[in-house]
Formats: sequence, C-alpha cells, structure tokens
Amino acid sequence: MRILVPVKRVVDYNVKVRVKADQTGIDLANVKMSMNPFDEIAVEEALRLREKGVATEVVVVSIGIQQCTETLRTALAMGADRGILVKTDVGTESLMVAKILAKICADEQPGMVILGKQAIDDDANQTGQMLAALLGWSQGTFASKIVVDGAMVVVTREVDGGLETINLKLPAIISADLRLNEPRYASLPNIMKAKSKKIDEKTPADYCVSDATRLQTIKVTEPPKRLAGVKVKTVEELVEKLKEAGAIA
Repeated sequence: MRILVPVKRVVDYNVKVRVKADQTGIDLANVKMSMNPFDEIAVEEALRLREKGVATEVVVVSIGIQQCTETLRTALAMGADRGILVKTDVGTESLMVAKILAKICADEQPGMVILGKQAIDDDANQTGQMLAALLGWSQGTFASKIVVDGAMVVVTREVDGGLETINLKLPAIISADLRLNEPRYASLPNIMKAKSKKIDEKTPADYCVSDATRLQTIKVTEPPKRLAGVKVKTVEELVEKLKEAGAIA
C-alpha cells in the first residue's frame, strides 16, 4: 500500500510573526520557515506504518513556491521515499489544494492519505474533509491512534466529549492530531540520502486545476496588547472592578 502525505511550508512555530506596516499580511522577510507541525506528525505516522509492513511507499506532496522543496527534503530526510512539488506562486487555498490532491490520488492510487488536521498559519482545518468529499473516500479526523487491520483502519479520534473509535474502509483520508505520535529527528546519513531522492515538479495546470485565488485579504492587524492585572484587597473591590470592566452587571 502506498501512503500519500501532504506537507505545508509555514512560519516556524517558535517565531513571533510580524504584521506588515501596510497591514496587507504577515512579514515573511528573513523569517525562519519549517514544516507544519501537524504534517510532521502525519509523516511520522506514515513512516511507522511502513516500518510495520503495512505500507510499501511513502510519498510526500507540497503545493507552493519553489522553497517548498526544502520542506519536502525535510520529510525525505525523515524517511519518506519520494516527493512531488506542485509549484505555484499564488497563495494556496484549501479547495485548490484538495482538488490538486484529488488528481494526485488518481495518479498515485494511494491506499491512505494522512495529513495534518490543520496548518498553523491559517488554522483552516478544511483540506482533509474537502479531499474526502471530492474522492468519496471515508475519513477520520483528529486521529490520536491509527491501527490498520486488513482492508479496514481503526481510528481513535479526539472529540469534545473524549475519544471516539471508528472503523474506516480503505482507501481513507486521515488527519493527524497532536497526540498521535512524537516525530523523529532526521539523522545525518538520512539527511545526506534525502539530497538524492526524487522530487517531481508539477504545476496546477498539469492537473487541470486553476490556482486563481477566491479569497482576498482586506486587512491584517495584531491583537490588542493584554493589560496588566490588578490586585484587590477585598471581594467588594473585586466586584466593583468587574462592574467597571463590564464583566458583570
């Protein structure tokens, strides 16, 4: 079975983002970029399934600018077999990404697609669900445990009330949650090997998908600065402060 893992290049989670002076977006100049953390978890899970003999090949896919090759190389250094870069200079949107992935699935015929539940740059949490709808495949979102049993996969997913276990018929779309696993570090030998692994370059036009944007960012602003706390000596003073702040009537 082949497993397909989409990965996204985002601002590193340790970086404090800055808004551009004209408020048109986030300033990406000289900012460290890395693989979306949830996608890194998805890559790790695919590799573990391959090591168990469940999968025979792990293919990673990234959609974006040429620098997304670095993200693919990171996944290849972790142990993925090959990569596909769908190059576009236009900002990616969930529906466009889902349509491209659907065409790639038609070409690659994976038995499973594992992707991060969301990207930390837009927190959309839409691509996996859209892809499942386009393909007509079963889906398991927010997965914290994956067990493949023949032609079925048992997914334990995190829901508001606790944990839910579902059986999915393969092929299936699964989105990885934070507690699914702990991603491995790439070893130096694997980093060197990754440089020679194959990355196919495509464009959205190769899959007959338009990369025209449907959304327009009007304005980006930083959240208001949090005010310092105030110490009070009595309950009455606390109540008065809460009334002044409009927290209670």
